[in-house]
Amino acid sequence: MTVNVTNEYLELLNTAVSRELQVSIQYMLQHTKMEKILRKVKNENILLDKTTYDALGEILKKFAIEEMKHAGDIIERIYLLGGEATTKADKPEIGENLNEFAKLGVKAEEEALELYRQIINMAGKLGDRKTREMFVKIYREEEEHLFTFQEYTNIDVTEPEGIIAEESEWTKILTEDYFELLNKALAAELSAIIQYITQHEKASLEKLRKKETALEVITNKNKAQVVSDMLKEIFMQEMDHFEKIAERIYILGGECGYDPDPLPEVGENVDDFLKLDHKAEDYAIILYRKIIDEATKRGDITTKKLFEDILMDEERHYWMFDDFF
Repeated sequence: MTVNVTNEYLELLNTAVSRELQVSIQYMLQHTKMEKILRKVKNENILLDKTTYDALGEILKKFAIEEMKHAGDIIERIYLLGGEATTKADKPEIGENLNEFAKLGVKAEEEALELYRQIINMAGKLGDRKTREMFVKIYREEEEHLFTFQEYTNIDVTEPEGIIAEESEWTKILTEDYFELLNKALAAELSAIIQYITQHEKASLEKLRKKETALEVITNKNKAQVVSDMLKEIFMQEMDHFEKIAERIYILGGECGYDPDPLPEVGENVDDFLKLDHKAEDYAIILYRKIIDEATKRGDITTKKLFEDILMDEERHYWMFDDFF
């Protein structure tokens, strides 16, 4: 590596990773919270096929995915520069309504642009042209996010007066310990997302990509590349699980957490990745079976079906990792 990489530089790049993870989680949780907000203002929207809430919800999901891709690109660059990428996200700020979502988005994007100007400047001084080019591209996309959020900061979010429904009998099943259990699932999905995307990017390291056998030369692949491609596919499914679980929690009237648990573990090589990911899927399978049992006892059929579908994915992931042992 011809770039004179400093600890200060790597710390700055890891600050960018933490920020990208933060806003990806923030925007996805805001997106999933939209359904709850939309239901609260149903009288206002009953004649509309699409509302402002739906429109911003789609934007937030799109931005969440883009921010996670930014995190992946920066993580890969950190490893290529000889550093170790963080798996810690800064604290998301969610808000309670569309206006707050937009204002928090403006704040997050302004902070990002300030940080990325520093990184672009330092990359230029160090002669790290590749990183500089990457952050110039990310900067343009963050600027577009900022301008989009600014368009939504003055929207009237006053809720119309309507009939306040009494608590239904069936909602009495939605106790605090039940939401804690559902949030454990959300935390497990978030842990897997961060773990898998970090491993996927770490697998791009030259030392993990070296071909050692004739078959690897002929196919132009090795174990690291196969596992990396597999992790990308699984990571996208975990993002989908995270979205669906968060939306369910909000619709049921709960609040979503945003701390990964267990903490993501990356490992040093492909065999480490596989062992750690096998362990993560084992944890998720046991937890989700417990949630299915609990949902069945409480008569929460929709949550039961949701986790049965997710469990099928997680068991498939488990056996995909198991195939390598």
